[in-house]
Amino acid sequence: MSTPTETALARRWKMDVNMGDDLTPDWQALIGVTEFQPTWPPNLEDSTTYDTDGWKEQTKTGQEWQVEVTFNRKKSPDSTTFSPVHEKLRLTSFASGAASEVGVRFYDRNGMPEAYTGKVLVEWEDQGGEATALGQIQATLHGTGPLTPITNPVTP
Repeated sequence: MSTPTETALARRWKMDVNMGDDLTPDWQALIGVTEFQPTWPPNLEDSTTYDTDGWKEQTKTGQEWQVEVTFNRKKSPDSTTFSPVHEKLRLTSFASGAASEVGVRFYDRNGMPEAYTGKVLVEWEDQGGEATALGQIQATLHGTGPLTPITNPVTP
């Protein structure tokens, strides 16, 4: 096995949104992505005692995750509809209870092994702008429940 020498590109990420339900998933691509930043920081609590001779100790007590994604708002050529996936995220951001959660998965579009799935709550922010600006949305997808590693759905 050779030592990897090439740098991965940020645009390797691809995200799908579940347009169906848990029993009958219908994964469709989130198109127009211009920025994608997944994070899953642990919750660390100080567990230092006198027995550590002044060395700090920490204990992982939980985990959270989120994805900050910016995308160009896509519409039909006749300007009568937006991307159904964009609309799913926008409408989910207004919902409450179980309807406020939507399944997502994100993975390396080239088939590398990094791939995850989970449910999110959607924070939707239209970026507005000048008369010449593109219509962009910044969405923060707050994980609710576990972020689960999965087999990448893309086969290299």
